[in-house]
Amino acid sequence: QVQLVESGGGLVQAGGSLRLSCAAAGGTISRYVTGWFRQGPGKEREFVATISRSGTDYEDSVKGRITIARDNSKNTVSLQTNSLKPEDTAVYYCALSSGGFYVPRVPREYEYWGQGTQVTVSS
Repeated sequence: QVQLVESGGGLVQAGGSLRLSCAAAGGTISRYVTGWFRQGPGKEREFVATISRSGTDYEDSVKGRITIARDNSKNTVSLQTNSLKPEDTAVYYCALSSGGFYVPRVPREYEYWGQGTQVTVSS
């Protein structure tokens, strides 16, 4: 059973940056597809980015502002968020999928989830 813990969220002004981290225990994170998702107030959980053996993938609205990276030595995946906007306000979750070469963008394809970290962007 893999356990995930997110950290790095907080309150930031528009235009600011935060670096989110996802630490895995009980499994090797590089063996999975790692996805970041977010859920804003009153909204459904939505795809943000993934990293896998195939590379990286980003949702269109975050391209150029967000970078996903993996540190195999620390068994972590990070999400560097820059030029944050109020509409980026959400709880951010990391998740793992055993999809192999299939890199899903839908939450139901992910087996393991963290508890989430809150990102609040003020205008």
